[in-house]
Amino acid sequence: MIDPKDLARRGFEKALMSQQALAVANVGRLRRIHPEMSPHELLRYLDRAYLIAVTTSGGAAGATALVPGAGMPGALVDMAAFTEVSVLYVLSCAEVHGLHSEDLERRRLLVLTVLMGDSATGALRKAVGRTGPHWARRIVTAIPMTTINRLNTLLGPRFITKYGTKQGLLVLSKQVPLGIGVLLGGAGNHMIGRGVLASARKVFDEPPDSWDPAPPASGRTTR
Repeated sequence: MIDPKDLARRGFEKALMSQQALAVANVGRLRRIHPEMSPHELLRYLDRAYLIAVTTSGGAAGATALVPGAGMPGALVDMAAFTEVSVLYVLSCAEVHGLHSEDLERRRLLVLTVLMGDSATGALRKAVGRTGPHWARRIVTAIPMTTINRLNTLLGPRFITKYGTKQGLLVLSKQVPLGIGVLLGGAGNHMIGRGVLASARKVFDEPPDSWDPAPPASGRTTR
């Protein structure tokens, strides 16, 4: 049987490597399509799109319980998709705020902080010796790399345990037949997604009032 924690770990590592370039392209595309949108309005757009995506995905995974033999694989695929969409959402928010987290370890800590919420910000306060919300800019630009690496070593295993266990329970709930899995899958993903949105509001400061006159090039390299 596939271990949800192992799947969470592999999915998270893959998303950290693959979603940064997509976040840059995604925000650039949305700005071209909706030039009238301010940074604040674009963030609200991203919020809605993220919540719709994870809720729909969860309901679809729950629906596979009606197909013999398809329920568990479908739920596991949804778990991996949820991870990728969540990482993409966080990195897209960073792009809107002008925080281009090109360093992998800074990117890792930023995503961990949003997805873990208060438990991560508590560890940040202890390590950095400062209090207050809006950690995103400090993570990307100010906190020393030695502290970044130490926090990632501490928070990474905690995230996999917490997130893998929570998602494992959702995987099981999506196996309930007779259409109930559709409701449980969609509602479960929706609930976790709402938590991610609330955490993002605390970690990121208010977005700028307007866009930079010369937006970053979409061809930035990442590592």
